[in-house]
Amino acid sequence: MADGAVTSLKSKVSEAEWKARVDLAALYRLVALHGWDDMIFTHISARVPGPEHHFLINPYGWYFDEITASCLVKVDLDGNIVQETDSFINPAGFTIHSAVHAACEEAHYVIHLHTVNGIGVAAQKDGLLPISQNACLLQNQLAYHGYEGLALNHDERERLIADMGDKTLMLLRNHGTLAVGKTAAEAWVGIFFLERACAQQVAALSAGRDGVLMAPDAAQAVTKEQGKGIGFVSALAWPGALRQLDRKLPGYAA
Repeated sequence: MADGAVTSLKSKVSEAEWKARVDLAALYRLVALHGWDDMIFTHISARVPGPEHHFLINPYGWYFDEITASCLVKVDLDGNIVQETDSFINPAGFTIHSAVHAACEEAHYVIHLHTVNGIGVAAQKDGLLPISQNACLLQNQLAYHGYEGLALNHDERERLIADMGDKTLMLLRNHGTLAVGKTAAEAWVGIFFLERACAQQVAALSAGRDGVLMAPDAAQAVTKEQGKGIGFVSALAWPGALRQLDRKLPGYAA
């Protein structure tokens, strides 16, 4: 499939919904640009502004570098499609996202990935270790959820939300990474820091754990507090991310 394969919806939806569509399409393209996509699998979702509790998610079968604002599919909290479209969605993909959107009022954007490094760390007994600065910055924001198989059982949603608590990042054991944000920018910077920390851990442990330095306890405590400023960083990083897309992978705002 290619850009322009669907009719533009810009004139058919509200200005607020169109912005959410453009931001969500940008997230898909950014994930592809960084090589974090998993063919047609994994998902990123966004809440449509308004009282209906509708959400946007990718049409199943599209690659992330093909996603545009108009091709995104609007669904309700149960994953029922609420717009006219020839596309369909992956029910398993929306199970995790619906849980987070329903439970967290400010979780407007949810990113879930299956990267090699993310799964590599999620499968390690000790999880994310204080090896890197990025990992230390995330100490106060990271939760864990045990693997239960393909996310088809809606009962898992309650357990996932209980494990997540008030955190904005999660390692899904044996499965992947997850980030939520009030804005696309917050979700993007969160997943960027988490994925980078996972890659750094895999690199550091590639020759074994012996001899690998953990950050000093005092430095961990300081960095943990400093990590609360990631929200500010996201506002600075997002415009640059969009400029990078416009140069390297344009067409998402169609």
